[in-house]
Amino acid sequence: MKITLSKLSTKDLATLSQRIINSAETGNFAVINNHPLLTELKTMYADYDEVYTKQIYSGKGVNVAEADRQRDNAFRVLKNFLNGYRKMTTLNNYQFAEDLFQIFRLYGIDIDKESYSTQSAQMKKLIEDLKKQENSQKLNALSLLPAFNEMKSKQQAFEEIFSEQASANATLRQMKSASAIRRDLEKQLKSFLNLITAMKDIPDWKILYADLNELVKAAKQSKQISVNIKGEEKP
Repeated sequence: MKITLSKLSTKDLATLSQRIINSAETGNFAVINNHPLLTELKTMYADYDEVYTKQIYSGKGVNVAEADRQRDNAFRVLKNFLNGYRKMTTLNNYQFAEDLFQIFRLYGIDIDKESYSTQSAQMKKLIEDLKKQENSQKLNALSLLPAFNEMKSKQQAFEEIFSEQASANATLRQMKSASAIRRDLEKQLKSFLNLITAMKDIPDWKILYADLNELVKAAKQSKQISVNIKGEEKP
């Protein structure tokens, strides 16, 4: 019953482990019931099954990108309005628009093109400045408070989803890696199969050995089929 476990795919290793456990626990093999090696194999497999298909990242990147797009739009709407209004010197309060636009210029009129972290830092300062009483009054005179509040809302929404993503990614990284757990599972599965092989000539173990040997053969066959298929795909 020889097989190089390290050459099996992650899925095939999981399948082989599960089939061996299921076969050993059918109730037909009293000699292996509650055996410490079987108990440990089940524990290792449970750990492996939990993480071998886990995501490396949270999958929230799309939501973060969409939240960033919305805050960019809100930023540009307000910035572009002020930029246009300040140039129309015949309009009332055009100087208010000029003053407010200079605040945008101070923190960067192109911060929507910066990295998430840089934009967040600058947006925070921009919003704090625009919230000052004198600037809030100018926004109100230009009927721009709703647009300003929209920009604040979109900035806050981005920070919340970005924080969720960071927290989820941190949780995933703290989980024991699948590669480390795989090594543990391979070691335990090998020990278990070695036990069965060593006992194969003992009457109560013969059928168990025969059953598990068929499962090992199937796993080896699955690997060979996979190799052949990949080989056929080559030009």
